[in-house]
Amino acid sequence: MSAFDWARLLLLGAIWGGSFFFARVAVFEVHPLTLVLFRVAIAAAALHLYLAVRGPSFRLALPVAGSLLLLGLINNVLPFSLIFAGQTQMGAGLASVLNATTPFWTIIVANAFTADEKVTWNKVAGVALGIAGVAVMVGPGIVASLGGPVWAKFAMVGASLSYAVALVFARRFKAIPPAVVATGQLTAATVIMIPLVLFWNGPTGLFEASAPVWAAIVALALVSTAFAYILYFGLIGSAGATNASLVTLVVPVSAVLLGFVFLAERLEPFEVAGMLLIGLGLLTIDGRILRRR
Repeated sequence: MSAFDWARLLLLGAIWGGSFFFARVAVFEVHPLTLVLFRVAIAAAALHLYLAVRGPSFRLALPVAGSLLLLGLINNVLPFSLIFAGQTQMGAGLASVLNATTPFWTIIVANAFTADEKVTWNKVAGVALGIAGVAVMVGPGIVASLGGPVWAKFAMVGASLSYAVALVFARRFKAIPPAVVATGQLTAATVIMIPLVLFWNGPTGLFEASAPVWAAIVALALVSTAFAYILYFGLIGSAGATNASLVTLVVPVSAVLLGFVFLAERLEPFEVAGMLLIGLGLLTIDGRILRRR
């Protein structure tokens, strides 16, 4: 990846590091499916406004509307629902480790369905180091979060696998501006979620969350969804599916560093060790230093 791709990856990881916090706050008062609807609907509305003011035209998405509907299903509706449901029964430590398996699944899917993203030793070794780094960084917290129902763990793994399939599928939208793809995907996800939420929960109490929860929902939608997906699709177009999936290794690092910088949380030695392992994994995947050696 280029230096710009790495910068975009790190920024995306920092943004999505905050999404777990926002979701954790909101899920205590809002049903997981309703939270998915609010997240994608607010983000879609914001992006439509952005395109109306800045362009390009959303009409570019119309010829691939069917593909965007499928992308909205496998990249938003399915993984968001599984993650939010799993977070109701699972600690954040184990959730972050299971979410970090996304690059592993992406390597497998990309190897099977693409011609230019085949399995290489440095990809496998780098991803293994990265997942190990996330586990080490969580430290004692992972032991505390091992309890809970098995379905919650399978939900998180299912979300990671869904993300992997979506990453490879999204390669077909390279010719369309990232903002248009993000808008189309989130609009499609909203169309899917509205009847699903009304059938599952009904309209009663749909907007009864407290002010702090609404603040978390809006931040989740505007920053961690609308803006983040513009970065995300641009990264897939320039760096490929496997490289874009590495953001899930950066997310827990950014979450810990944000807590250290802004909340004065203590940085534990095992967290530093985990970050070093993740960094080594990313360097191994990049491969340039090893080639020079």
